[in-house]
Amino acid sequence: MTRHVRPVAALAAAVALVLAVASATAPRTAIAQDSLESAKKAELEAIQRQAQEKRARARELKTRESAEMSVLRRTDRQLTATRRRLRGLDDRRRLLDRDLQHTRVDLERSIVSLSVQKERLAHRLRSLYKYGGERPLEFVLSTQSFAQLLARWDFLVMVAEQDRMLLDDVRATKASVERNETRLESRMTEVQRTAKKTTAESDNLSRLRQQKATTVRTIQSKRQEFEAAAAELERTASSLRSLLARLERQRQAESQKARSEGRAPQPYTGDFARGEGRLEWPVRGELIGRFGPETHPKWGTVTMNNGIDISTPIGTAVRVVAKGRVDFVSNDFGTYGQMVVVNHGDGYYTLYGHLSSISVSTGQEVVPGQTIGLSGDTGSLKGAILHFEVRKGAQSLNPAAWLK
Repeated sequence: MTRHVRPVAALAAAVALVLAVASATAPRTAIAQDSLESAKKAELEAIQRQAQEKRARARELKTRESAEMSVLRRTDRQLTATRRRLRGLDDRRRLLDRDLQHTRVDLERSIVSLSVQKERLAHRLRSLYKYGGERPLEFVLSTQSFAQLLARWDFLVMVAEQDRMLLDDVRATKASVERNETRLESRMTEVQRTAKKTTAESDNLSRLRQQKATTVRTIQSKRQEFEAAAAELERTASSLRSLLARLERQRQAESQKARSEGRAPQPYTGDFARGEGRLEWPVRGELIGRFGPETHPKWGTVTMNNGIDISTPIGTAVRVVAKGRVDFVSNDFGTYGQMVVVNHGDGYYTLYGHLSSISVSTGQEVVPGQTIGLSGDTGSLKGAILHFEVRKGAQSLNPAAWLK
C-alpha cells in the first residue's frame, strides 16, 4: 500500500506544479493577446486612413484631370471659332479689295469724263463770251423769210438744249465723282477696320495655340492626365461606334426601301471594295500614328488607334478617297474634333478627323479627290494631323491596306 501512495503523491505534486505555472503565465498570455489585438487594430486604422487618403487623392486627381481636359476642349472650341472668324474676315477683305478696285476704276473713269465735259463746257463758254449775247439775236433777225426764221429759231433752241444737257452732264459726272470718292474713303476705312480685326483675331489665335500646346504638354507629361485623356478617347471611340452602327442601320433601311421600289440602293455600291490597295491618300505627310494598339513609351499605357494619323500643316486640303455621300459632319466630336464621315456603300465608311474647317454638308454627294475640308488639330494630342479611318459598319479596318 505504501508503494501505491508515493506515485499518487508524486502525481499530485506534478499537477500542483503545472497549475502553479499555468496560473503564473496566464496574465502574461492575456497581456500578449491584448497587445496583438491593439497592434492589429492600429494597423487596420492605418490602412483605413491610407485608403481614405488615396480616395481623396483620387478624387483630387480626377478633378484636376477633368479640368485639364475641359481646358483642352474649351480651347479647341475657341480655336475653331477664331479660325471661323478669321476665314470670314479674310472673305470680307477679298470682297472689299474687289469692290475697292472697281470703285477706283469707276472714279478714274468719272474723273476723265468730267475733265472732257469740263473742256467742252469751257470751249462753249469761251465762244459765248467771244461773240457776246447779241449774236443769236442777229442770227435770227437776219433771216429773209418766215420759214428761215422758224428754222433758225429751232436751231437756236437745239443749241440751247445741247448746252443745257452739257451742263447737266457736267453736274451729274461731278456728283458721280464725289460719290465714288466718298465710297472709296468708306471702303478704305472698312478695309483698315477689317485689317485691325484680323490682326486681333490672329493674335488671339496665336495665344490660343500656345495655351493649347501648354495644356497638351501638361497632359502628356503627367500619367494621370494622360490616362484621363486616353479614357476620354475611348469614350469618344465608343460614341463613334454607336454612330456608325446607327448610320449603317439607316443605310440598310434605305437600301431595302430602294430595292422594294426597284431602284439601285446607291449609285456607288460595289465600287469601294474594288479600290482596296488603290485609293489615293487623303493628304500627303508623315505617318505618325499606325493602326492598332499604341503603347506610351514612358508609362506603358495602351490606347487603341482605329485608323492612321498623318502629320500635315494646318490648312492643308483634305480630299475624299472615293465617291460616296457625306452622312455625318460635326464641329466638335470629342477627341476627334471636327469630323466628316463619308458613306461609300455596302457598309463601307471613311472618317476624317481633327479638321480645322469643313466644306461639305450632310447628304452631299462627293467624288474622289474632292476637298471636304482643311486639316487641323482640333481634339488632337499629337499636333496638326489628319486622323483617317476605314470602317466596315462599326468594325475598324487597317487603312494602310486600302491606300496606295
